[in-house]
Amino acid sequence: MSVIHRFVEKHFLGILFSMHFNLPKNDSKYYWTQHSVRKMMFYGLTADKVKRIIKSPKRVETGVAENTIAVMQSTGTGKKPTEVWVMYANATNHRLPTTNDKNKSLGKLSVVSSKLLVDNFLSRKIIISAWRYPGISPVGKQIPIPADILEELKKEGIMVE
Repeated sequence: MSVIHRFVEKHFLGILFSMHFNLPKNDSKYYWTQHSVRKMMFYGLTADKVKRIIKSPKRVETGVAENTIAVMQSTGTGKKPTEVWVMYANATNHRLPTTNDKNKSLGKLSVVSSKLLVDNFLSRKIIISAWRYPGISPVGKQIPIPADILEELKKEGIMVE
């Protein structure tokens, strides 16, 4: 196969995948950073897969960025095992919404109990990054994050050196 054919095939498949990729929507439970959306597209991960990993992880570690959590589920086959990792933060460090804030889903002001408002906001997770790790990562050691992802996290100010 010629170089041109490989180039066209590679980019056509990328365009085809991005056409069918549904962008995750921010809601009361999850906030998706642009970085996480780009990495999900790159690694072929869906929002449902990421949510499933957060809800029932096989392993939980401390994230490399400050106040973050990294969770993992095993994927792949017995001969070629892989892991899918998700790094997220709980939204406790951010401004709490008030009952005067506009409810975007209804398009009008909503009146809700303050306890319900606080509980929903505190349970919101900010999805920072998601990636596939080839193989099985060592337990209890620093999370194996690909170098390109670390560099992007540093550029975006999510992580400091």
